[in-house]
Amino acid sequence: MLRTHTCGELTKKDVKKKVELCGWVMSRRDHGGLIFIDLRDRYGLTQLTFDPKINAQALAEADKLRNEWVIRVKGEVAPRPADMVNKKMPTGEIEVDCGSIEILSKSKTPPFELNEEKSGQANEALRLKYRFVDLRRPKLQKLLKIKDEFFQYLRNYFHEQGFTEVQTPILASSSPEGARDFLVPSRLYPGKFYALPQAPQQFKQLLMVGGLDKYFQIAPCFRDEDTRLDRHYGEFYQLDMEMSFVEQDDIFRVMEPVMQQLTEKFSSKKLIGLEKNGRFKQISWRESMEKYGTDKPDLRFNLAITQITEMVANCGFSVFADAVKSGGVVHALKVENGAKFSRKEIDEITEVAKTKGAKGLAYLTLTPNPSPASKVAGEGSYELKSPIVKFLGEDLAKKIVKKVNAKAGDIIFFSADQWKVACLTLGAVRNECAARLGLKDNTKAAWCWIVDFPMYNYSEIEEGRVDFGHNPFSMPQGGLQALKTMPPLEILAYQYDLVLNGFEISSGAIRNHEPEIMYEAFNIAGYSREEVDNKFGAMIRAFEYGAPPHGGNAPGVDRLLMVLLDLDSIRDIYAFPKDGQGRDAMMDSPSQVGGKQLKELGIKITNT
Repeated sequence: MLRTHTCGELTKKDVKKKVELCGWVMSRRDHGGLIFIDLRDRYGLTQLTFDPKINAQALAEADKLRNEWVIRVKGEVAPRPADMVNKKMPTGEIEVDCGSIEILSKSKTPPFELNEEKSGQANEALRLKYRFVDLRRPKLQKLLKIKDEFFQYLRNYFHEQGFTEVQTPILASSSPEGARDFLVPSRLYPGKFYALPQAPQQFKQLLMVGGLDKYFQIAPCFRDEDTRLDRHYGEFYQLDMEMSFVEQDDIFRVMEPVMQQLTEKFSSKKLIGLEKNGRFKQISWRESMEKYGTDKPDLRFNLAITQITEMVANCGFSVFADAVKSGGVVHALKVENGAKFSRKEIDEITEVAKTKGAKGLAYLTLTPNPSPASKVAGEGSYELKSPIVKFLGEDLAKKIVKKVNAKAGDIIFFSADQWKVACLTLGAVRNECAARLGLKDNTKAAWCWIVDFPMYNYSEIEEGRVDFGHNPFSMPQGGLQALKTMPPLEILAYQYDLVLNGFEISSGAIRNHEPEIMYEAFNIAGYSREEVDNKFGAMIRAFEYGAPPHGGNAPGVDRLLMVLLDLDSIRDIYAFPKDGQGRDAMMDSPSQVGGKQLKELGIKITNT
């Protein structure tokens, strides 16, 4: 070994000990003949002292040093002078008097400061290009260590629960998981392609057919999706698990304890909103959409949507009345203390609503009014301010105020549209208002399950076509009979999502393990029997040889860690992340490949 100790472990008890240290020069200070070096490695910092009285040659060598040079020193641990003690550092009470120094590697001037306070001044593109330098920052070193401990904790938990870890294939076949595949051309079979797995879905189900009973894997998954705050481009990891002979609640009982433990061990957040028995709250998909405007509700705050369709069905306000006549709904969202929003802020919130398909956003402001003439019993004194009051009439407006339990100082937003647009509109408004009012308390962790997802939705690509709403391999509630007798959009599935603070952490389902049910489920979505056999032949064949009822889920571990640690972006979790456009600036990928490689694969690039 080139060193006897690391830069983070020496303390007062090591005084007079002969040591050898290696690391990077963090800073250099010349104090009138003495040179002080802060030496850094992944474990911490140690102050080095070079004194001509100890070794003039070592001092001369230290004088050459610049930031990020890699050195090795030998010396003796000494106590720092009292006025130089730094109690914020584990090594702050000692220094090393160096008798020799060896320069192991020189460094160019770093492209940005590694000091945590200054590192944010460098733009992300530059830091990603020089990621190997950026990784030296203690913050990123700490994150990588936490991620390692996080993965280890998960593995230990599932091993203790009797699960077996299995690595499933990376080169697989294309599957309709809902996102674009990354395709890999085959040299041996020209014109045919592998696909990188969007998830190990089929493989883990086949493991259940194979009798494994309890499987898990921290699985790499690949999806060609656009980036966002909580989605890393191209690749991510999930804690994939599957169990045989289970029902939905069996999955919940395995997952809830480990999610609580991870919250308590890897964050300082307080668990809130648990049921009296300590279980996570379960909310149906429809209730979540109508009450919170989303299927991943943030339950740290209590803003809830109210349905007022019947109240306004025949009112004088055409926006509301016409929406109801055309089969739509009218929903209302009371926002406590929202009356203080300025006109500019309301306009900005309206723009947020429009991103979900809304044409506009009606509102009622309950402006506090000291005049007793406008007082409504039990609700405080307020003045109704809104362009829509003259159309609704003050009596109906006050009935709505009472229905949503609003009071002076509140604002009520309205959405009048088709059901899903109305829900999503006020869901976005709810989220935006909570952010503006500081209601997203990062000291809290609110977990919940969203259950009873619809098996089918109308396709977003092909108008009028019915498509799978969530996971195509889920068991429909009611089985084959439901598929044959119920309208497709009314069929529910044994599907569930696990949500934390407004982020979808996991999706899962009890699986469809019967061939005839699978054929019929895909038939409703427009797939012929031949297409099912072609795409999922291995699963169909396997299910014909005795398949146990089974189910599971797959939490996104990168996203979960991002939420628990309150990170600004999921990219912070990765050692070598892609940028927001899906590029690797450090390795310069994606990149062009030579004509020889393309020819071997039978591929010709054409300009499009």
